Amino acid sequence: MAGQEVAGHGTAPAERSVIEQRGLYVDELTVGAVYAHRPGRTLTEADNVLFTTLTMNTQALHLDAAWSAEQPFGQRLVNSMLTLATLVGQSVSQLTQGTIVAQLGLTDIVFPKPLFHGDTLYTETEITAVRPSSSRPGQGIVTMAHTGRNQHGEVVATASRSVLMWSSAGQQAAQHSARQGQA
Repeated sequence: MAGQEVAGHGTAPAERSVIEQRGLYVDELTVGAVYAHRPGRTLTEADNVLFTTLTMNTQALHLDAAWSAEQPFGQRLVNSMLTLATLVGQSVSQLTQGTIVAQLGLTDIVFPKPLFHGDTLYTETEITAVRPSSSRPGQGIVTMAHTGRNQHGEVVATASRSVLMWSSAGQQAAQHSARQGQA
């Protein structure tokens, strides 16, 4: 495509490319592929207290420093539901942003070690299964194994997650239908 002369600025493209960040479509995922999600997320005391109080989890292990100091870990623990939410959340921009239809379920959730205030969570996701949906043309079901490690490389959380995702052709067809319905 030829550019056009812009006064004092040389040649500018006649048309600008816009690249929108998105996750992957079901047809772009390969069983066995592992995605390392970066950057990691350092979970702070403020994160933990806010999440814990927003979710009405009054567990003293998350809120009471004096009481927690006398418990087996000797300090407050990051709420495991915050760990789980961050574990899943770290995968969104790379895998499901704009390409997910629905989360179907989480299973096999394990927290082998706790996270503490100031620990950094790093997540990797392995694609363990991909198949077309039998009832929803243009969509597929993907199963992912999320593994979260702290800054020392210790596994602190694992979970299996199933999601319903668009195929590239399926989402394009749905968007085309939606535009036709608006016309």
